[in-house]
Amino acid sequence: MVESKIQESTIEVMAKNFFKEASQYGFRYKEILKFVNTLLDLSLDKSFSGVRKENKTDTQIYRNIDGCREMPLNSGTVVIRPFNKKKDSAALSEWVQDSNGRFFLISSSCGSFISLESLIEGEHNHIGIIENKEKKRIGALAFLNFDPLQGKAELRKIIGDPESRGLGMGKEATKMWIKYGFAGLGLRKIYLSTIETNLGNIKINEELGFKVEGLLRKEILVDGEFNDILRMGLCRE
Repeated sequence: MVESKIQESTIEVMAKNFFKEASQYGFRYKEILKFVNTLLDLSLDKSFSGVRKENKTDTQIYRNIDGCREMPLNSGTVVIRPFNKKKDSAALSEWVQDSNGRFFLISSSCGSFISLESLIEGEHNHIGIIENKEKKRIGALAFLNFDPLQGKAELRKIIGDPESRGLGMGKEATKMWIKYGFAGLGLRKIYLSTIETNLGNIKINEELGFKVEGLLRKEILVDGEFNDILRMGLCRE
């Protein structure tokens, strides 16, 4: 294990997320102060090393990309095939109605929700459908606003089948999709935007090689509340 420097922007997002959750829970100033002091006490404990495993770099994770130049992509556990408007539109429409799935339709360029039809019909959008070993359709991936001149695109991912969540298939499929972006589409940079600033979401994206690039404050209105959007990026180099 080697010491790893956590980005200041990641720390800020984590702190803001805790403060928001604590406020909703009913924490007052003295409870927050007690929490901070307890956290400091724990960090000074001799059993706490303050060291975490260093994640593989993006160049290590995506070094072997030759097998992902065209769909279908097959990892042995999941398959990604091209989106079929006639066959897959109804399933995708159902998935984006989910409380988490609806964020698949957030436009980072204008900070608002876009229609599913616009996403499907967009000439600069590439969509793939994720299937498990039993050929059951479980989710979708997309590269939006593909810019061949700049070599950039925005990543979207969704596991629409509730029974398939939390099993690692989404992460496995996303790795293949990123390789496809680099090898098949010739991307040099992939970025994503999310309002889900929880620790688990940040950790998964970091494990995929993404790094926090910035925080857009109060960027989008959802359920009557303005939310921050976290921007993360992954470069091929």
